[in-house]
Amino acid sequence: MQITLPRARLQVALLAVMAVIAGVGLGVEVLKPLLHLRSQSGVVPLFSLSYEQNVPTWYTSSLLFVCSLTLAVIAVGARRTGKFVKHWWGLSAAFLYISLDEVVEIHEAASSWLDLGGVLYFSWVIPAAAAVAVFAVVYLRFLSHLPRDTRNRFLLSGGIYVTGALVLELPLGYWTERAGSDNLIYALIDFVEESMEMLGVNLFLLSLVDHLAVQGWTIGFSPAAPEPRPAALEHPT
Repeated sequence: MQITLPRARLQVALLAVMAVIAGVGLGVEVLKPLLHLRSQSGVVPLFSLSYEQNVPTWYTSSLLFVCSLTLAVIAVGARRTGKFVKHWWGLSAAFLYISLDEVVEIHEAASSWLDLGGVLYFSWVIPAAAAVAVFAVVYLRFLSHLPRDTRNRFLLSGGIYVTGALVLELPLGYWTERAGSDNLIYALIDFVEESMEMLGVNLFLLSLVDHLAVQGWTIGFSPAAPEPRPAALEHPT
């Protein structure tokens, strides 16, 4: 017997978990000044989207890692046709790196390379934007050969993620330089940014599931085979 996970239920489950994570993160930030919650310990650093090494961080990192694994599965399957195998593996490696970066904050180190201000207060967005541009050019032919629905879903989810991860860093940097990061406005901007990142990754994962379905793959779970019973001992008569 095989238990298959319907795509619609998977979508509801993924988006519901995302809504809970984002909602709790926003809630603790709104309640922080009202209930005088501490910023350095307790529920705020544990659930706020503005903090690192906490529940939202590990949630997003796990999602990115699942995308990397799913892309690796697609890359293995692409060997049958020999088309764009390296591109699928490249995407898998990219998502694995982003998953690690989400936890260890590698990109934050790039901000020390340039001492800028204003909207470029978080100066790591400059090399990141250049990397995204190069990546887009390299993958232009790959995208053009994808089925139209898959391509559109990739572009939509990628656009949402990049808008959150890069574009919204500009107003966030401007506000951080002006008023710091320990205030509600910063938390609200960061909430929108992180929520868009989570939404983009969820939509991309669902698009990968749809792509696997087009290729004839299904998501299912088979129960473990029962262990054989030991043979009954025969007693001599």
